[in-house]
Amino acid sequence: MLNIYLILAISICAETLATTMMKASHGFTQLGPSIVVVIGYAISFYGLSQVVKTMNIGIAYAIWGGMGIFLVSIMSFLIYKQRLDLPAIVGMLFIALGIVIIQLFSKSVTH
Repeated sequence: MLNIYLILAISICAETLATTMMKASHGFTQLGPSIVVVIGYAISFYGLSQVVKTMNIGIAYAIWGGMGIFLVSIMSFLIYKQRLDLPAIVGMLFIALGIVIIQLFSKSVTH
């Protein structure tokens, strides 16, 4: 099961990098960032496809999507200096809390 979480973490990181670089690709007009976007998503979706072989797809997608939203928001703040207002921050804290609740209490993580 540890390997599944490692693959999921790599998938989340690849998706976060790809989404963050999407802005730098300027609508796929900049070659370098565009390549990072395509490769990042390919790695991410391949990893997610491996994870759902043993993990509940709804749970895997909730973790992948939730962590992606959370991490992309942090990266957009750090790299692009984009700010979030209080409702956005509170919403993201709820997403993080949801992921914690799934990990601590859900019995439906694997099938």
